[in-house]
Amino acid sequence: MIAWRARFRVPLYLRLWLAVVVAVGVLTIAFGYLWRMNAEQAPEREVIIRNEAGDVIGQVRARAAWVPGQGLEFDVKMNDGTTQTVQLPARKRNPGEGPPGRSYWARGPGGLLWILGIVALAVAISTYPIIRRLTQRLDDLRLGVERWGAGDLTTRIKETGTDELAFLAERFNHAAERVERLLQANKSLLANASHELRSPLARIRMGLELMDPPASAATRSEIERNIAELDQLIDEILLASRLDARESDMGTIESIDLTGLVAEECARSGAELAATEDGKPLVVQAVSKLMRRAVRNLLENARRYSDGPVTVELKRQGRDAVVRVNDRGPGVPPSERERIFEPFYRLPGASERFGGVGLGLALVSSIAQRHQGSVHCEDHEGGGASFVLHIPCDQV
Repeated sequence: MIAWRARFRVPLYLRLWLAVVVAVGVLTIAFGYLWRMNAEQAPEREVIIRNEAGDVIGQVRARAAWVPGQGLEFDVKMNDGTTQTVQLPARKRNPGEGPPGRSYWARGPGGLLWILGIVALAVAISTYPIIRRLTQRLDDLRLGVERWGAGDLTTRIKETGTDELAFLAERFNHAAERVERLLQANKSLLANASHELRSPLARIRMGLELMDPPASAATRSEIERNIAELDQLIDEILLASRLDARESDMGTIESIDLTGLVAEECARSGAELAATEDGKPLVVQAVSKLMRRAVRNLLENARRYSDGPVTVELKRQGRDAVVRVNDRGPGVPPSERERIFEPFYRLPGASERFGGVGLGLALVSSIAQRHQGSVHCEDHEGGGASFVLHIPCDQV
């Protein structure tokens, strides 16, 4: 129902203009009806006909009947029982006046309806640009809010006029600027803090090597594991910060054989790659290191949760190259399938049982958006989850 209403939604400017047109039309019809009723209820007039002696030979009290092109007529009943028609001819035209037809359109209820119709048409034509100019600013405001809500925090609305719409646009721009500054400050703080953690980690590694007496194998292995996890977290935070910065240069866009790239990553992780439908390579315009990172993160996520083999399907779907990574894990509840792409969000208990830092899927989503693509999660037939990555590909 909502989709149907969105598809057949009438723009606000058109609704306002139609409201004006309908109001003028109703006013025209109502006024014409009242005029006609008033004409039909015009007071009766008394008509008396006398002979040469002055005696009344006919008399009637009636309303005059208008005969186009002839004038007013009265039917008078004579004393002898006959009926005579008394006619008052229309006024003769003066030099320079139009033909009788024109005077007719300007007289009587019909002529008034013509005048009102012309007035209604003039109002409809003249009010359209005024209403459209007013509602165009509402459309600009709506489009700006939609772009801002879609993630373009640099969106600003043009401030014109001095009315309520101008004030609303000004307040929106002020709020959008504050939100953008806060998010940029937060990302900058996170990136700087992550960068500064590199030095302590290097010193910890060096201290571990120089420890005297040497730590036991188990202790050393645990420390190295924690250091590697911290190093991975820092690396992913820095990459996420650069991806969020729209103006940052992430690398050169080039033609990439996605089939070969996915095959290499599948061989590296031990996943099984299904052959493409037509056997032709899928070529995409992308940053190679980012695309490799997205595929690798999907494979590592599937390997971490899967209780069986991980399979990868690669095919062309319309204008997109589609990479589908299937696992045999517990799956993802429908209510969590959008949240798992948020930074640092993991399913309940996943951090203790499966490890990871909670940024892998968020990076995949950011990389897909950088390439005008998308990623989503759905059920895998037979159990588990399927992560589907869409990337626009070159047409062969």
